[in-house]
Amino acid sequence: MKLFLFVFYVLVINTSSVFSQNVKVTADPAIEQLAITHASYNKIIKGVEGYRVQIFFNSGNEARKSGESVRGAFQSKYPEYNAYLSFDQPYFKVRAGNFRTRIEAECFKKLIEKDYPNSFVVKDFIEAPKFIKEQEIEE
Repeated sequence: MKLFLFVFYVLVINTSSVFSQNVKVTADPAIEQLAITHASYNKIIKGVEGYRVQIFFNSGNEARKSGESVRGAFQSKYPEYNAYLSFDQPYFKVRAGNFRTRIEAECFKKLIEKDYPNSFVVKDFIEAPKFIKEQEIEE
């Protein structure tokens, strides 16, 4: 037991002073400017790179109405996944999900394949994932 206490003292208590020293970082000012530019770019794109599953696209007079109908039906059937209607001339598109990896998107595509047989995975900007807060873990 004395040996354990001695080792604990040497490893934890004695080395704690090593970790409490101040560290000074010297960097090129261009790095700070690059970080600012990157942050402003992230605000413009409003999201992160990821994947979605496209379940509908169409053009024409009734394309918007059809897209809204498909989006609503999807949201009713799969409420845990978000669906997004967008317009990329000349097509209205409905894309579903916010997946960080292509594998996640492919698995989801397999899940909905019977309802949306012509669906396919596309690279897109997605909503940033929500992180678990410390207070949620404690509860």
